[in-house]
Amino acid sequence: MSPVNRNKKKQGKDTAVQGTNDSSVVSKVSAAAQGYFKDDFLKHFVCKVTRRAPLINRGYYVRWKAVDHCVKQFLVNTKSCIRRQILSLGAGFDSLYFRLHSEGPLEGMVVFEVDFPDVAQRKAALIRGNTALKDALPDWEFPAGEQTGPVYVHSSQYSLLGVDLRQEREAEKVLTAAGLQWDSPTLILSEVVLTYMETKWSDAVISWAARLFPQSMFVMYEQVRPDDPFGRVMQSHFLKLNSALHAIKDYSDTTAQKQRFLDRGWEECVCLDMNQFYFGLVSELERQRIENIEPFDEFEEWHQKCSHYFILTAAKGFLTCQSLIVPPKDSPIPLLRPQWKALPLSVRPMSASVSVEGLGMASCTLSPGFILLSGGSGRGGRDTAARVLIRGPADWSCARVESEMDWGVRLYHTMTVVPGWGVIVLGGRSSPLNPVGSILRVTYSLSDESCLNTLKVSLKEMVCSGIAPKPRWRHTATLLKHGGRHYVFVFGGCTATESELGDAHFLCLEDQHWTEMLIEGAMPEARHSHSACPYGDGLVLCGGLGRRGIPLGDVFLLKPTLLGFCWEKLQVQQPLVPRYSHSAHVLGENLVVVGGVWLQAESVPGVAVINLTTGSITEVSLDITSIAWPFMLHSFCSELLDSEGREVVLIGGGGNCFSFGTHLNPQPVTLDLGPVL
Repeated sequence: MSPVNRNKKKQGKDTAVQGTNDSSVVSKVSAAAQGYFKDDFLKHFVCKVTRRAPLINRGYYVRWKAVDHCVKQFLVNTKSCIRRQILSLGAGFDSLYFRLHSEGPLEGMVVFEVDFPDVAQRKAALIRGNTALKDALPDWEFPAGEQTGPVYVHSSQYSLLGVDLRQEREAEKVLTAAGLQWDSPTLILSEVVLTYMETKWSDAVISWAARLFPQSMFVMYEQVRPDDPFGRVMQSHFLKLNSALHAIKDYSDTTAQKQRFLDRGWEECVCLDMNQFYFGLVSELERQRIENIEPFDEFEEWHQKCSHYFILTAAKGFLTCQSLIVPPKDSPIPLLRPQWKALPLSVRPMSASVSVEGLGMASCTLSPGFILLSGGSGRGGRDTAARVLIRGPADWSCARVESEMDWGVRLYHTMTVVPGWGVIVLGGRSSPLNPVGSILRVTYSLSDESCLNTLKVSLKEMVCSGIAPKPRWRHTATLLKHGGRHYVFVFGGCTATESELGDAHFLCLEDQHWTEMLIEGAMPEARHSHSACPYGDGLVLCGGLGRRGIPLGDVFLLKPTLLGFCWEKLQVQQPLVPRYSHSAHVLGENLVVVGGVWLQAESVPGVAVINLTTGSITEVSLDITSIAWPFMLHSFCSELLDSEGREVVLIGGGGNCFSFGTHLNPQPVTLDLGPVL
């Protein structure tokens, strides 16, 4: 490639990176407008306030909170210093200086912002044209040569500079001329900046800062974990924007990022992923406030987003004894790691001819080789249709389901098969504000040969007496038998006003009556997105998302008694790594737990086999090398394909991956459980 073409390519990438600033500030303004944090200045840097999805608002809140936590702690740590500085690298349209100025006098504080000249020029024009911003700069100057820089705004407490950080000598020269004092206590900020540079340049900036600032702290917020499914979707998003993430390839986890700084002259370093920060350093009261701002039902994507970003602080000089981030001694997130005990289980596409996408669907097996699917949300939005997967002599096919009555819009509902009676469709939601209260009974016949192309079913809304449970979703509904009667046992879930439920209800099918039954023993903690499977004459319940939004790793047995049932907690030999949004099946004396989401950063859940007699646990990872797409095992459903339970089909799954777009698993896949049974 010629030098001219190489330079044009570099300029194109730089322009794309600058574009990430525009998207970022719009999202920050959205979060501020909804009350996630207070910032009256960000709105002056956008043309109009655009409301983002709740997931994006939460994501930008936790980013803002982490950086704000570090800035405020730096101000506390250096309050006795005569002079202190903040140097913001790739500052973009950040409003930090203006917010700090509005909160009180900035005695002895100077803020320097550095970005590409084009970005600095645009920001300077916005500041110059806005009274609220200029009023925060009583002695401001807009140098006459701002078209070429490098100083675009200058005052005694704030300077906006246009310079390429990859040009170290030029950056050092410009900063010195602007009044930066290299020996003063300095906080260096980098919010998703260095990773857009080739790693050799970002490493050089880290070394340069360690060499030139003897009394300093470095705060960096960036991405991590590139190789799991969410990480692949994340990387693909930035590649499409022509803004590849470079450092993530060489420093793929928080341990590597920490060592990166220690190897380049920094004396102390702390690095937490954003789940660790949010649950460890954000108070429970503040978390409750955040979680009550907007209706929210994207827990899986929220936790995965947080596990793929980190906040890092490094220090030099006397500031090493005053850490900006102190990890809590008693973290509410158990630091458990899976102990992989067997070879990975192979995952393979079910059939090249079957395409089924959707998250939050429900499934049930009508008979061997007939799997009914309903509801969920796909690329076209929420789905009111139902489908059936049929195993033919040679391959699987997907057939339509016809009924005179509409199924309605349901996500995160349940379908429970009652042999010889039909299927019960219960709960679900159309949106986080609209739970579905109706219960449908589905009847069908599989004897007609026409069902190979279309399955005709009858839908009727059940009218049940008794005290019905609150309409809910993300619950479980399990068929039980007691005293010669059949019951659907409904446990847990969430509602529009309650983030998790711990109540239990019995629907007697013979009477279609919600029945009070005696349940002894200690009730499991309230939860949703758990699993419950028939076991013996009772059931086994596992995992879920519990109070405070923290995954659970417990296993409970519901056992029948003469008068009702009794809860009993299974004593396991070693802790099960907490998870939720998984599926589960009982095979003999084993509970097989598949997929889900956990907060353990090094890997994603595979299969856990829990012996219900001995309490032993075997964790097995999944081999997904034969799957061409990022395979996300949450918000999916699963069904056993053979009577021995050696093979299971996993259908649907995926999510709206933060601001990276929607990813849905395009095809069902099969998993051979034989090696671990």
